[in-house]
Amino acid sequence: MKLTVGRRGPLVAAVAIVVTAALSVGLYLFQPWKLWQDETVSEALPAASPAAPSGRPSGTVSAAPAPPAAPQTLTQGSFISHEHDTQGTAKVVRLADGSHVLRLEGLDTSNGPDLRVWLTDAPVKEGVAGWRVFDDGKYVSLGKLKGNKGDQNYEIPADVNLADYSSVAIWCDRFDVSFGAAELAKA
Repeated sequence: MKLTVGRRGPLVAAVAIVVTAALSVGLYLFQPWKLWQDETVSEALPAASPAAPSGRPSGTVSAAPAPPAAPQTLTQGSFISHEHDTQGTAKVVRLADGSHVLRLEGLDTSNGPDLRVWLTDAPVKEGVAGWRVFDDGKYVSLGKLKGNKGDQNYEIPADVNLADYSSVAIWCDRFDVSFGAAELAKA
């Protein structure tokens, strides 16, 4: 028995290769399975640092060390939805040691590929008009989104001038789009 491949054989093989390659690239870029996977984070607000030694000479009597100052919320805002339904609150908090964190509380958004947490200077706009504005001006990435649900903290570098930033965005770096954003106002 002789097996023959007609003219369609190479064409079918080429089409199969192209379809397989396109499907592989599409799966890599869009990672659709993440839409059904939730990552929940439950971080507490960082504790105050222990008080530094007073530097008093030994043998002197001193009062009990003052308790560390409580964390102070400087600015906050509620998330609005952009590309994906997003809810929760963003807060910029000054810790007792003077450092700052961005705290996301009650975050609930979709999971996705390459999600980042950004402080930005862009105004938060409702609807499609607000989806792509956050990389137009000044922004600082605080890192990858730890989870698409829950409470989480992101350290704000000491050299960041908080007065330069007025909003927070959950940014999909792969597709240059905001999943959701919060305008920050004085607390």
